[in-house]
Amino acid sequence: MGRLFGFLSVVIVMGVGMYIYTKQMQSTSAAAGANSPKGAITITGVRSDLISIASAERRYMASEGKYASFDELISSNYITVARQRPPYSYAVETSSNGFRVIATRSGDDSSGGPAQLSVDENMEFQTSQ
Repeated sequence: MGRLFGFLSVVIVMGVGMYIYTKQMQSTSAAAGANSPKGAITITGVRSDLISIASAERRYMASEGKYASFDELISSNYITVARQRPPYSYAVETSSNGFRVIATRSGDDSSGGPAQLSVDENMEFQTSQ
């Protein structure tokens, strides 16, 4: 009888653990801004690209004393990131005291990803639907 109770306890604990795990995975992809696994993967890649471009801007500022356009970063070999990761394309807005790297979605996207993601010189992300 004790073994049966122990086995049932293990099964119940495993069921509760799996339930919590699936809820956590759903909230993680929702936090990434996507409703599907493919959308979550795309958003993660876009965020990684934005971080790479922003880091290149910061390195360029440290060595050249000004922020660079996207073309200048590519031509001076500060980045090797492509100009887009479908359905998103990248752009850089610069000013004398900061920059903003923007990823804009083109067309309709049923994965639930944001229409625009951006990161600034403080490495802070913003999203817009």
